[in-house]
Amino acid sequence: MTQPPARPPLPSDDKRWKLVNATMRRHGYAGHALIETLHSVQNAFGYLDDIALRFVAASLDLPVSKVFGVATFYHIFQLKPKGAHRCVICTGTACYIKGANSLIAGLQAQYGINPGETTADDRLSLLTARCVGACGLAPAVVVDGEVLGKQTVTTLATYLDTLGTAPQSA
Repeated sequence: MTQPPARPPLPSDDKRWKLVNATMRRHGYAGHALIETLHSVQNAFGYLDDIALRFVAASLDLPVSKVFGVATFYHIFQLKPKGAHRCVICTGTACYIKGANSLIAGLQAQYGINPGETTADDRLSLLTARCVGACGLAPAVVVDGEVLGKQTVTTLATYLDTLGTAPQSA
């Protein structure tokens, strides 16, 4: 009779790891609990870092490559911390034709980040989406859940500045 694999110790004494461990325990540390466990980690910490992915892999007795593959396949999982504010630029057909690329380029120039990145001061995350369902408002942007229509680089930058996301001078 073989012994079940030993469970790795929690990465730290942070109580949030106990919540993650409870999710895995509830499912008998089975591999089919991977997605729910990753949700639990992200809900507790806000994103999935390397330590978390390795801990989940060891706890569920799965290869790290499988855990990383699942975490990167589903767009709902974040591998980096999110900024205090999230700016999602729609890149669907209508928004693309009406200037979504100009919006992206403008924010890249102003904030020094590319889509999928967060500013160094963690104030703003820049993301893109294939469609936000607001084609009549093209180009559309969603900032912190609020849909903003018919945006220009200037109107978007002004709006983001009111949220306190302006880049800090050195």
